[in-house]
Amino acid sequence: MSKNSSLLLCLCVALTVGVAVSNSEDKKPITETCLGCMCEALSGCNATAICVNGACGIFRLTWDQWVDSGRLTLPGESPLSENSFTNCANDPYCAADTLQSYMVKYGQDCNNDERQDCLDYNAIHYMGPFNCQADMPYTYESIFKRCIKRVQREHQQQQQQ
Repeated sequence: MSKNSSLLLCLCVALTVGVAVSNSEDKKPITETCLGCMCEALSGCNATAICVNGACGIFRLTWDQWVDSGRLTLPGESPLSENSFTNCANDPYCAADTLQSYMVKYGQDCNNDERQDCLDYNAIHYMGPFNCQADMPYTYESIFKRCIKRVQREHQQQQQQ
């Protein structure tokens, strides 16, 4: 899959997830754009069900994040079943809901700009809520910030048309 195709898939997944879950901003703090760029930077939005070093799915969720978020599951599945974590993490909707719940619990201003936003949520997810002020790896941060700038530029172009 090409980079543009994976970004398109990622943004489509994120937009679809965002439409499905963004009914209450206080319960769903992460925007569609932010989810899409997190996905792009973390996994290239590769929707193949996979776990790498214990981090699973397009958002590379960890077991601890899943537990801290309330052990969300696919419909009809018990949070105690053997595969409930990997099934949720590898499902874009369940994974996005897990991230949303995680940010409701751990959301904070990591970069001291006096607001909680995508940059903070990205740092919390990648570095952890107790280390979110630390520097992120250069490659990851570069991909993420390039994605955010590209989406903002495309949005501005659409506004001008």
